[in-house]
Amino acid sequence: MKASNKLNLKTLGITIFILIVLNVLGSLFFHRFDLTKDKRYTLSPTSLQIVKQVKNPLSIKIYMQGELPADFRRLQLETKQLLEEFQAYNSNIVFEFVNPMENGEDNMEVIKSLYQKGLTPINISVDDKGKQSQEMVFPWAVAVYNNKEVNIPLLKNIMGASTTQKVIGSIQHLEYSIADAINKITKDRQKKVAIIKGNGELSEIHIGKLLRQIKESYYIGPFTLDSVAKDPNGTLAALEKYDLAIISKPTEKFSDEEKQVLDQFIMNGGKTLWLIDQVAADMDSLYNQAGATLAYPRDLNLNDMFFKYGFRINPDLVKDENGSPIKLATGEQGSATQYQDFIWKFAPLVQPASQHPIVKNLGGIKFDFASPIDTLKNGIKKTVLLQSSQYSKTIGTPSEINLNIVTEKTLPADYANKGNINLSVLLEGSFHSAFENRVLPFKESSFLSKGKPTKMIVVADGDIARNQLDKNMMPVELGYDQRTGNLYDNKDFMMNCVNYLLDDTGLINIRSKDVELPLLDKEKVYENYTTTQFITIGLPILILLVFGLVFTFLRKRKYSR
Repeated sequence: MKASNKLNLKTLGITIFILIVLNVLGSLFFHRFDLTKDKRYTLSPTSLQIVKQVKNPLSIKIYMQGELPADFRRLQLETKQLLEEFQAYNSNIVFEFVNPMENGEDNMEVIKSLYQKGLTPINISVDDKGKQSQEMVFPWAVAVYNNKEVNIPLLKNIMGASTTQKVIGSIQHLEYSIADAINKITKDRQKKVAIIKGNGELSEIHIGKLLRQIKESYYIGPFTLDSVAKDPNGTLAALEKYDLAIISKPTEKFSDEEKQVLDQFIMNGGKTLWLIDQVAADMDSLYNQAGATLAYPRDLNLNDMFFKYGFRINPDLVKDENGSPIKLATGEQGSATQYQDFIWKFAPLVQPASQHPIVKNLGGIKFDFASPIDTLKNGIKKTVLLQSSQYSKTIGTPSEINLNIVTEKTLPADYANKGNINLSVLLEGSFHSAFENRVLPFKESSFLSKGKPTKMIVVADGDIARNQLDKNMMPVELGYDQRTGNLYDNKDFMMNCVNYLLDDTGLINIRSKDVELPLLDKEKVYENYTTTQFITIGLPILILLVFGLVFTFLRKRKYSR
């Protein structure tokens, strides 16, 4: 056998041996490499933990297939690549992309069935080199596991944003949306949320959308404090079985016995979410012939508790130049009433500036007749979550609120050193009881004067969690304003608060993940369309052609000798 043949056989044997070793090592050790700068395809530890919960086949159907606008093709690709990451860590996860519009004649039936599932399509305008067209897209996925089903929204609705900006925001939230859905459908609910009743709080229908969202992840139930008068210790024992208490816009005074029950719930480690209106005022009372109402302080008998915990909600109103839009009738033309958009300064539109996971990457959050929060020094850690804009100030009460304020002219000097007013604060630590060194309203053998470590969130607006009702008196999406058609991020903020208070911080951290998406400048592409086509399509072909010619020439030259 020639030496060259022996060398070739030796090389072949070494190559085969190396491939076998690599395959054996690959089967023993699993690792994936993410070469992106922002590590967008590297699943967070929380996502990996959620993936481990999938013990049976989990099917995900994504309704984004077929001819899609360019921005949605990007969302489709990012969704596919991220789902491949989930699938790589657990083969029980399977997915498929389907085109809901592929069955021509049956399209309307398919659209109707998706509507009934809550998968609403969006109509978008597509601009292709100046040509405008309308496209219907279903930016949704549906996950099925053990006969349970959950919808996965793939497109984040960002108020006032372009389609491209919405897609970018959606890609940033993609891992959260998928991980949250898998967590909901595979994890057994464990923690309990009490919705406090008995003091004129918001009715269930007015917080129906929030309750429905909470119910997907936690046990939830109404908890009335009416039984405190007869059996305060029994009421406290029952409340302590819950992990979180939500107090949503009470309008009636709390008795000292009720306060002690809530206080000792907190001292024993219970979490609380306070949604408090310290001033009595609402938009419905403004829609009268005079277009005015009286805003006055509301006494809930909670001030001493709040003061002891380290904060104070002042009985004032926040007036903010960065208010939410409002439609008002300005006259009639023929038989039709004419409406005009104005800025309503008593409904601050808050853009979160804090980098805390609860509010990071959230869009505008709408308030209604909010009050300022002061924080007090008492050793409790306080984090301001939401503030009004720098062009805001407080208005004392009682005072008249009039719709004519929309035409008011102001100057920046009117708000000098008055803005950035606290509207929501997170408090964490071991609180001292409001009844420390005081005569107790009722005897309690296990009374604690200093509590276990816990958390509470205070929002100085009871309506932040309130959803509007449609013409059939059914709840609409939390954060959706039917008068203007705007959708605010109130629901995401509320759910982040609930998740954080119940220690599901991993999901919030996924939501706050930053993803950088470099995009082409469409205007420059249109201006240089031919050049761009040549660079992206023609140049690679030309390079391959030149390489082939050079390779052929060198090969002929080598073997012609």
